[in-house]
Amino acid sequence: MTDARGNARPNGEAPARHTPGAPCRVSLMVHGLDTAQDFYAALFGWEFRPGPRQLGPCVRALLDGREVAGIGVLAPDRQLPPAWTPSFASDDVDLSAEAVRSCGGTVGVGPLDAADAGRLAMASDPCGAVFGIRDTVALPPTAVPGRPGTPVWNELTTYEAAGAAKFYQAVFGYEDGPSVGTGPDRVTLYLDGRPAVGVHGVGSALPRDRGPHWTTYFTVADVDAAVDRVRRLGGRILEPARDDHRGRVATVTDPEGARFALVRAGH
Repeated sequence: MTDARGNARPNGEAPARHTPGAPCRVSLMVHGLDTAQDFYAALFGWEFRPGPRQLGPCVRALLDGREVAGIGVLAPDRQLPPAWTPSFASDDVDLSAEAVRSCGGTVGVGPLDAADAGRLAMASDPCGAVFGIRDTVALPPTAVPGRPGTPVWNELTTYEAAGAAKFYQAVFGYEDGPSVGTGPDRVTLYLDGRPAVGVHGVGSALPRDRGPHWTTYFTVADVDAAVDRVRRLGGRILEPARDDHRGRVATVTDPEGARFALVRAGH
């Protein structure tokens, strides 16, 4: 079986289809590809295979042969911090890129075609938070949602939630809905009546060395054990394991400083 561009699909599986606006992939950009593979293989049990050549040195992270994330290498001349970045599905990547520009955001890469990864673009919102845009089709089959080691939620930390939410609603068509979580200045954006992403405004408490950014939550069977593993593998603990509306959760970094969150499977 092939995708919309005639590329062969693994195991004869049909292309993955995602509702426009839905988080459909997460990717990590680092300086040391081998170090990152060692860390995430030990933490989540991921395996790796080469990614699209058009994207430079990169690999696909797999669970049971299905894609769970992508990891690429930062260009040496770009002074960017290692970071996890979500991508959102679009029926028309070029049209979504134009919407980003018209709403005050910036398109930094693409739109371009990347082999069986399909058409994609990398952009940032008006406050500088980086995200991707991907085809709703032409995506490899993804790992089973909710299995330990898979992404389960993405949350934007920014200066002010309502303004940022309006940008993403205009670009991806999110709906308003009740906020998921406690605390001030939180917005939850919905697709088809279900929570899709969260936005948290923290004002001047936003770290100056980070700026507005997305955080990806990965499921694990035991958050406390995973935190200990992160520490042993050379990562750092930013927020120790605690219980909140998401269940048991912790915020950590990998050895290069890319931050992400751990949440107990089932939440």
